[in-house]
Amino acid sequence: AEENVTPHHKVYIPSSALQKSSTAEFKDEVVLVATVINSTYFKLTPPQRKGRKLSTFNQPAHRNGIVLGGLVLAVKAGNHSVTNLSQPVKLTFKYNTQVENGTCVFWKESTLVNGTGYWSTDGCDTSDIGTEFICSCNHLSFFAVLVNPVLSLDERNSAILTYLTYTGSGLSVIFTVISLIIYSCLHQRRSQKVISVHIQLTAALLCLHLSFLLSCFWVQLLNNDEGWVCKVLGLLLHWALLATFSWAVLEGFHVYLLLIRVFNIYVQRYLLKLSLVGWGLPTLIAVVCGISGVYGKYTLEIKDANNRNSTAQMCWMNNQVPQRPLVSFITTVALPCVVMILYNSCMLGLVVFKLQSIRKNSIETGSSWKMKREKDLWKDSVTVLGLSCVLGLSWVLATFTYISVPGIYIFTIINSLQGVFMFLWSLALTCKSRSDTNSSGKDDSCQKMMTTSFNN
Repeated sequence: AEENVTPHHKVYIPSSALQKSSTAEFKDEVVLVATVINSTYFKLTPPQRKGRKLSTFNQPAHRNGIVLGGLVLAVKAGNHSVTNLSQPVKLTFKYNTQVENGTCVFWKESTLVNGTGYWSTDGCDTSDIGTEFICSCNHLSFFAVLVNPVLSLDERNSAILTYLTYTGSGLSVIFTVISLIIYSCLHQRRSQKVISVHIQLTAALLCLHLSFLLSCFWVQLLNNDEGWVCKVLGLLLHWALLATFSWAVLEGFHVYLLLIRVFNIYVQRYLLKLSLVGWGLPTLIAVVCGISGVYGKYTLEIKDANNRNSTAQMCWMNNQVPQRPLVSFITTVALPCVVMILYNSCMLGLVVFKLQSIRKNSIETGSSWKMKREKDLWKDSVTVLGLSCVLGLSWVLATFTYISVPGIYIFTIINSLQGVFMFLWSLALTCKSRSDTNSSGKDDSCQKMMTTSFNN
């Protein structure tokens, strides 16, 4: 028997299965039922609890995922169960959306007799031929395909994100230039190491956004000819990205020195040593990658929900180079996650702890700012938020790009506007510098600590 249940579901049952399901009374006829049921009617068995702990002993392995199309294919022949077939039943599930890791499963009722159950793969094999899943199972039951949907973008969202990226990077270039001017004026007025570190990070951000725009626009001028210019722009973009990560880590290191070792933090040629790490390490990595020949035109293939393909190109790392995936993962994913995000997250937590300690001590001593508690809470929140941008923790939002389209928008907007956030931080430092000048005679514990820290 072969039945097209729906345009997306097809069932093929071999004769051996039909013969096995027949009865002594009706050897020549078998009632075959093949239909689809909404997956919401299938309730998963919750994990059993013993005390406060989850009990997994003797519990079957549950298959997790989303039911393809939200439909379950029910196949039944005769009046009793049909299992252990010598020839498998073949079930076809067509799909027109981009999915990955499809697994054929069947519904198995729980022993709890409460109407729940779980998805199992016992006796079923999965074949994916690109447009449909073919399930080969040795029994009849309720079948489905569990998938992990691939996040896709349509042309409209892709165009909007491209516009936001170019606009945000363009604004970042402008505002990082303004920030460099502000930091230079602050540094001339009062020489502070923290201002010098901010200058280096701002310069790295300027190089990053400028090289990104050049890499995107230059590749549009090429006619399938990479040329040496695209390779150089790819090297500069990679170098600027590594430099931004490096100086973000050094910002976190400087915060550690200011908060933990407020006194006696003099290091001979401190800025020179920081520069060797902040600029030297990215240069070394970029040169080694350049010698290995990984840079060139990068092509990103984009597939929307209707499986329509489009491409986006830029000067980055050449797709044709075999070692590109490994180099890209180590230098742009592994190192930032392990070094920058983890380390600077600890530093940010340390800042929050110090601010709470300062406020608590001021309350115990009965300081005059006790009546301004809510205002100071907002100031501390803004400080932590601004410092998180300076420390590069906005790159954590990259994890949201694998979850939903709004996550992609959030990551794109915030990270493309890093130069604007740096400009706002420079304005905050300018206001603080004026405040310190106007109230230099006041005795405020928080102000004294911050002034001492920034002056070291």
